[in-house]
Amino acid sequence: MITREATEQDLPVLLEFEQGIVSAERPFNSTLIDGEIHYYDLLHLIRSEEALVLVTEEENEIIASGYALVKKPGNNYSNFDRYAYLGFMYVKPEHRGKGVNKLILNELISWAKSKGMSEIRLDVYSQNESAVKAYEKAGFEPLLVTMRMKT
Repeated sequence: MITREATEQDLPVLLEFEQGIVSAERPFNSTLIDGEIHYYDLLHLIRSEEALVLVTEEENEIIASGYALVKKPGNNYSNFDRYAYLGFMYVKPEHRGKGVNKLILNELISWAKSKGMSEIRLDVYSQNESAVKAYEKAGFEPLLVTMRMKT
């Protein structure tokens, strides 16, 4: 397995992965609209110097993805002026449980540290217990739970 920066040529596969993420998240979020959803501007992320989009390949097949993006806190009271936000974490189902996500996570964390960031964040549905456990194992801890009510 190799992990490398994504290129524009990877977009067709990455767009499929994005729909895989949407499908995986639908059971956790009843507010998602039907049909195709695009969470990310993948081309912009690939081209941005403030982001790193990675893919993992096995036998010349892209099997996983993830990105880190430099962001600024939406307030003036945090003890950091920018942080790395991780997203687009996807591993093809037949490759899950092999530590592929951890490879990408480690690369993204290293990149964030090389940019001088001391804060790294990501979002995960609290009901997605396997993902929560994986991120906790990697050193993340819960910070905030978003509550909602349908009226």
